[in-house]
Amino acid sequence: MPEPTKKDEMPNGQPEESVAPDSNGPPTLPEISLEVSPPPESVAEGKEPVETDWKKPEPTGPEPLQAVVAQEQNAVENGSNQREPSGVGVNEQAESSSPAVKEGSCSPPLPEDGNTVKKLSIDLPNDSAPVATTGRKDSVWSLGEGQAPEDVDKPVDNPPLSTLLIEKPQSGTVTVGGDITFVAKVEAKDLLRKPTIKWFKGKWMDLASKTGKHLQLKETFDRQTKIHTFEMHIIKAKDNYAGNYRCEVTYKDKFDSCSFDLEVKEVESSQAIDIRSAFKRREHKQQDDTPEVDVWEILKNARPDQYEKIAFMYGITDLRGLLKRMKKIPKEEKKSEAFAKKLDPAYQVDKGGKIRLVVDLADPTVELKWYKNGQEIRPSPKYIFEHKGTQRIMVINNCTSNDDAAYSVVAGEEKCTTELFVKELPIKIVKGIEPVKTTVNERIELECEVSEEGAQVKWMKNGVEVPTGVRSRYRVKCEGTKHYLVIDDASRDDTGTYSVMASGGTSEAHVQVDLKPLKVFQDLQDITVMLGQPIKLHCEIFPGNVPGRWYRNGQLIQPSDRLNIIHRAKVHRLEIEASSLHDAGDYTFVPEGYSQSLSAKIHIIDPPRVHLESLNFPDNTVTVVAGNKLRLEIPISGEPAPRVVWMKGERVILDSGHRVHAETYGDQTSLTIEVTEREDTGNYKIVLQNEAGEATASVKIKVVDIPDPPEAPLVPVVGGDWCSMTWEPPKYDGSSPILGYFIERKKKQSSRWMRLNFDLIKETSFEPKKMIEGVPYEVRIFAVNAIGVSKPSEPSKAFTPLAVTSEPTMLVVDDVTDTTVTVKWRPPETIGAAGLDGYLVEYCIEGTNDWVVSNKEMTEKTKYTITGLTPSCKILVRVKAINKAGASAPRTLQHSILVKEVVEPPKIRVPRHLKQTYTRKVGETVNLVVPFQGKPRPKVTWVKEGKPVEPSHVSIRNTDCDSIIFIRKAERNHSGKYEMTVQVENHVDTAIIDIQIVDLPGPPQSVTIEDVWGGNVALVWTPPKDNGNAPITGYTIQKADKKTMEWFTCIEHYHRSCITITELVVGNEYFFRVFSENMCGLSELATQTKKSALIVKEGLQMKIPEYNDHDFKEAPKFTQPLINTFAVAGYNTTLNCSVRANPRPKVIWMKNKITIIDDPRYRMFSNQGVCTLEIRKPSPYDGGMYTCKAINDLGEAQVECKLEVKGSHDLEEVQLFKMSYWPCFFPDFLYLLQHIVTLHLLITEEALPSTSSCSGEYPYT
Repeated sequence: MPEPTKKDEMPNGQPEESVAPDSNGPPTLPEISLEVSPPPESVAEGKEPVETDWKKPEPTGPEPLQAVVAQEQNAVENGSNQREPSGVGVNEQAESSSPAVKEGSCSPPLPEDGNTVKKLSIDLPNDSAPVATTGRKDSVWSLGEGQAPEDVDKPVDNPPLSTLLIEKPQSGTVTVGGDITFVAKVEAKDLLRKPTIKWFKGKWMDLASKTGKHLQLKETFDRQTKIHTFEMHIIKAKDNYAGNYRCEVTYKDKFDSCSFDLEVKEVESSQAIDIRSAFKRREHKQQDDTPEVDVWEILKNARPDQYEKIAFMYGITDLRGLLKRMKKIPKEEKKSEAFAKKLDPAYQVDKGGKIRLVVDLADPTVELKWYKNGQEIRPSPKYIFEHKGTQRIMVINNCTSNDDAAYSVVAGEEKCTTELFVKELPIKIVKGIEPVKTTVNERIELECEVSEEGAQVKWMKNGVEVPTGVRSRYRVKCEGTKHYLVIDDASRDDTGTYSVMASGGTSEAHVQVDLKPLKVFQDLQDITVMLGQPIKLHCEIFPGNVPGRWYRNGQLIQPSDRLNIIHRAKVHRLEIEASSLHDAGDYTFVPEGYSQSLSAKIHIIDPPRVHLESLNFPDNTVTVVAGNKLRLEIPISGEPAPRVVWMKGERVILDSGHRVHAETYGDQTSLTIEVTEREDTGNYKIVLQNEAGEATASVKIKVVDIPDPPEAPLVPVVGGDWCSMTWEPPKYDGSSPILGYFIERKKKQSSRWMRLNFDLIKETSFEPKKMIEGVPYEVRIFAVNAIGVSKPSEPSKAFTPLAVTSEPTMLVVDDVTDTTVTVKWRPPETIGAAGLDGYLVEYCIEGTNDWVVSNKEMTEKTKYTITGLTPSCKILVRVKAINKAGASAPRTLQHSILVKEVVEPPKIRVPRHLKQTYTRKVGETVNLVVPFQGKPRPKVTWVKEGKPVEPSHVSIRNTDCDSIIFIRKAERNHSGKYEMTVQVENHVDTAIIDIQIVDLPGPPQSVTIEDVWGGNVALVWTPPKDNGNAPITGYTIQKADKKTMEWFTCIEHYHRSCITITELVVGNEYFFRVFSENMCGLSELATQTKKSALIVKEGLQMKIPEYNDHDFKEAPKFTQPLINTFAVAGYNTTLNCSVRANPRPKVIWMKNKITIIDDPRYRMFSNQGVCTLEIRKPSPYDGGMYTCKAINDLGEAQVECKLEVKGSHDLEEVQLFKMSYWPCFFPDFLYLLQHIVTLHLLITEEALPSTSSCSGEYPYT
């Protein structure tokens, strides 16, 4: 059992009797027992990664151990009026670690006296633990097992220097909410693997499962110094984290441990104010936490596990504050009445030694009893009880691991407890294992002897523990102090270094297993096997248990379904169920571990065979079309390859033939006929021979051809779009049955034949359809067999389809009166080539079959009224379509008609878009259709605002089923509500149509400047008088500087009648105007402010000097005149000039003194004073005198030039001219030149050299 506490040994290493010394000090406080259990969901989410490296650099000396503490002054936990969950949430992953501040020092050294009493620090009642962790079962960190904070400063005896830890964790102090780090270091110079470290709180709580938000464990390895560093980080410490901790390090048989304490202090505060309780919800009725009775006296005399119950009984909710106050109350140490000196918290003894447990009684007459794990101890040779005055001594002889337990002594009503730790002595190897050298299949037994019976040892092979399970090849046995490792059937894999490890030493030896000499009793033999027969290879070698591998042609052979490898004792066999050609070759057997091998050859023979079944021809008959090439390939087999001979009858076919020849290669033979003929039909024989036998086969070749064409077909019956035709089969079918026929037809006047069927027709008759009536047709036939299609037959005699139309469709009753019946129908779906001449309408009285023709002459309309009928009679009506071919089948009404008029009340069907106000703009067309129902024909009237609608203003047209109101050009006086009335006898239905004609609104009535301040102007205006018969939707406000009077829009779609214009420029004077807006748009005019608004800087009065405006006005003056030029007919040309004038002049172009107006051949441009006339694709008639005239209020000016248009006969001259002036004919160059001229004219009045000759020659497009 690993040592969890401090220990000591004698100089000679022998166990020493441990005696509890007398102590006259004050009695210890009674133990406070708290029941603490982990939370139901305490699952650690993860740990910090462990940084480990196995490099072995030079070691360095140990560093002094220091406790690292992070102070966090702000993390203060105050009291609360409500219960809060206690403990540390260990299932939350830690996020960060605070920087550390080193403090603390190592414990004082041990005294040199070897008889010094060994003590272990235990947890006394921890006054610093919060109430949340006292008496509750949801705390992770236990309050027991650790040393009390007030005992931290007491000197504690330390064990001698450790064999593993070169730096131990030291006790430390941390404030609540702070961080602290404990560091332990282990030197890995003599260690093969990483040691195992465990961190404990108290005695048994393993902290590895508690890692999370408040606890992190970290491992690192320094390759340079070969030191393992183990760190335990406590983050945001709480009160209940205080106590005793222990660090245990284990490596194989080595063990080391160290205990240290953690003290958690409260953060000092200037004012003891419960901040958290101030934020808790309180009832309307304030309760005072201080009860009327003296609760503190009750709490001082109560056990800690009763604090919570007492607090709730007296209405105290601040449990944390209560516990803090209890800590400040001075404790009265209760003196033990039975014991003058109690047992120490813990004792330690070596295994096999003895120990004395001593207590000093205050009253020697008190009855005393000793207990072990709650069981009373009776006197025996192992347990001896002694009395020396007031001392009571229990001696435990020959301590074993069973004596490692908790002991207690009861004196009267009092009890004191302690724990005894028994340290086991290391097991030493007295006799080590010896090296072994043997051969395979022999028995190996390794023996060692240890210093103690029943000791546990570990057997290793090459540093790896030997498996000793039930199915393992290794067996382990123990006889007293001797231990054995047995290998019954040794193999070469058992060679290696074997070692045995005990707690006090290690012994190792090398085992060498060699192979036995190989002896061949029977070698492999060469064999010859028929294809498909089994193959068996057999050999015998010694030793018999040596496995081996089989190879074929150097390739390893693996067992399969058809191949079996057998090894029984000395015999090795290779068996193949059915041989194949691939099984032939050189076979080799190689015993495993030996360089010697056994070899043999297998030769496989196969009689020749012809595989005609692969041709897939019935009866081995091959059919070929005459004239085609035939290549017949037939697979053959045989080992060795057979000799092949082709024969037709008695004639042998050679491979050197011209038209017919035979070839053989590989595993097949072929017969080739370059051009097949009818004479090639017959039986062909194939003969194969090899050393294994002979085989023959026959193949029949049949040469076929296409059939002859049939005779000309007959057409006995002709319909409207179809006919019936028959024919006879062809006289010669081409040695292949006729599979069917193809039919083609064409118009007589055409030479294009059209296929009528894509699937073969097996009969000798057919009915072509979908022909055009009145058009002569001819048909012909093709015969088809398996070879192909024959030539066409002679065409039949010409025939012309002609037929009557189909019956009329959709015959319905349209109207019925007392003496008439009106029916209507649709034309026939099919109207033949004879056309449609008209319709006949017939009727008969119901119950009779006498049909009377109502219209003596055919009617071309699809509606007819039958007159002269008897009222209240029932008639049937039918209609026939008539053409040149005759009358079609009649279309008859399904039900009889009662000759009696039915009154249907009127009903107006107002369209959905007319149920709301119908809006149109002035000048648009209004065309409304309002459908209605009613019989007989209703009377329709329209009224607007109680007056009949005037036909001169609104056009109204009424039909049997609807009424149309039409206004060609709407005006505003057309707006209003139109009432439509439909009347049938006494039945009336009305509907109202609201029409609204809207127009642009008028401008606002007045716009005034209400106020001017800073850069702001307040405007107010009144709505317009005329809103355009539509609501005003907004206004548009514009501003203009008085200097330029250029208007800029300030805001659009503004809904109010007042606004403040901001961000105006200081020093400028502005005018404002307002447009009205409705659904039609902005008003045509705007209302402008009469006065201007001057924007002045506040606090200053600027005197505006008076300036005389310069008069920039001048009459037109051409700065660049027109130049005489000539153009090429069909290519665009331009005339350019520049003019200067103010105000901007009106430019007029004239040809031969006639103004050019709206002529699509001319395009006129004016940009920055540059005037351009473009003539599109001119002709010689476009030549003449062109004039550009500029006019303004101050005068006018004009320039003119002559344009000459060259025809095609002058093209060569023009081309020469272009070559001499080639730069001018590039459009980009001309475009750039034109802009340069424009810019120059704007800057100066000087003119550039004339370029019009170039611009006139090559058009710019």
